[in-house]
Amino acid sequence: MISETLVLAASGCVFGLAGGFTPGPTTALVVAQALRFGPMEGIKVAIAPLLTDAPIIVLAALLVGQLARFEAVLGGLTLLGAAFLLFLAVESFRVRGFEINEGTVGPRSIRKGFLVNLLNPHPYLFWIMVGAPTLLKAVGVGVFAAGLFLLGLYGCLVGAKVVVALLVGRSRSLLRSRGYVYVNRLLGLALAVFASLFVRDGLRLLGVGVHQ
Repeated sequence: MISETLVLAASGCVFGLAGGFTPGPTTALVVAQALRFGPMEGIKVAIAPLLTDAPIIVLAALLVGQLARFEAVLGGLTLLGAAFLLFLAVESFRVRGFEINEGTVGPRSIRKGFLVNLLNPHPYLFWIMVGAPTLLKAVGVGVFAAGLFLLGLYGCLVGAKVVVALLVGRSRSLLRSRGYVYVNRLLGLALAVFASLFVRDGLRLLGVGVHQ
């Protein structure tokens, strides 16, 4: 039970760090705001997932909860989740640095961050195919495990974007450094590991392979 709880907490941290450091619409806005208006404006964008994701989580959990009655459907969804994690892993491995563009952004960081994250398809795909199945699994382990998963996910997601904003405020060259590239490759490797676990669970739900 303890080991399963730790794995769930670790998965939340990995998913959050990957979402926070890998270039994407919200992270790009964090960088742009931090460059033009200072780190604090980038940090305001970084908290956007805390403002937008709650209804996404609830709806995804309700949907996946209904599908959980049909093991074959849930198995297929789990395999789609594995494919999505592999896609994110490949994206992390392909990072060569962060292209910085600060010329098209205005103030009102919280509002812009809210809109960008709300219109970004990644949170919806993640929660339907990866987040909700993992959260429901965590709930099955216990409320504490579910809380650790969410805390690890959003603590690392927002924390990583805050770090990006602070790094940009200090030196924009850090986002083109080898260190940034290596961090993304390490996260890509971790995502690939969790994708393999999703494949195992998906095949088990479909009745393929050895049942434990």
